[in-house]
Amino acid sequence: MISLPFIALFLAVPAAWTSAARWLVPSLLAVIYFAAFANGQLTPLAAIPLALLLVAAFAVGPHRQAPTRYVGHALFIVLAAALSMHWLPGFHNPRVIGPERFTADALPFTMYLNLDKPLVCFWLLLALPWMRPRNPVLTSIQAGTVGMAATTIVCLFLALLLGTVRWEPKWPTSTWLFMLNNLLLVTVTEETLFRGYIQGGLSRLLRHLAHADIIALGIASIVFGLAHYSGGWQWIVLASIAGLGYGLAYRFGGLSAAILTHFGLNAAHFLLFTYPMLQAPGAS
Repeated sequence: MISLPFIALFLAVPAAWTSAARWLVPSLLAVIYFAAFANGQLTPLAAIPLALLLVAAFAVGPHRQAPTRYVGHALFIVLAAALSMHWLPGFHNPRVIGPERFTADALPFTMYLNLDKPLVCFWLLLALPWMRPRNPVLTSIQAGTVGMAATTIVCLFLALLLGTVRWEPKWPTSTWLFMLNNLLLVTVTEETLFRGYIQGGLSRLLRHLAHADIIALGIASIVFGLAHYSGGWQWIVLASIAGLGYGLAYRFGGLSAAILTHFGLNAAHFLLFTYPMLQAPGAS
């Protein structure tokens, strides 16, 4: 029973991407959050952001007046930031890894299965039809493969130069859980938000300007980098460069390509290098 919400969550994310299975998503979400409430993983306070997300979805409907849509998007942006940073009460995300050092010189790593952050992904895919993947599968695979190779090489080489990681291949016992969580609950949510909503939304909003796509790519990459401020300036730089790689994959292959690029870099980082980063000398 404890794992039921997350089994349903891992099924709901891919269902939200496919037209044939999207009708299952509301039912799966009901299972997720009712089961989580029954398990004590949610409290009644979680109903507040859930209700506000519904209000925002109603406000951004295509037939609403422009001021109403702007208010709906503003409300969503505030909620997306708060949910992604785990600032809102009512969510008791279970810890499934750590604190654990995967290598002796690494910072301790802790992982939670989050019930709050994935709401951002579901809202975007269900409330904004233009967010849904439309690129041909082959195009997405090609753009994602090229983006993954280039972004992984550039970012991890730079991380080595900056002294934030070392070459440390490993296969921890928690690898499969990490990969499943990182793909479905982390990478998909972050790419849907930063590339689909911010980069794609800015491209639509600024389409009357010359180089709108380049402006949108730059802004989304910088915002993505700043979202990693907790890792210090090195992490902001690395995440911003990674964001450029994800954004280019998105530009040429859509959301699926951006997700493939992002997950490929995360997987290589986790399996082959210090994770999450080297501990500072003298730190305990």
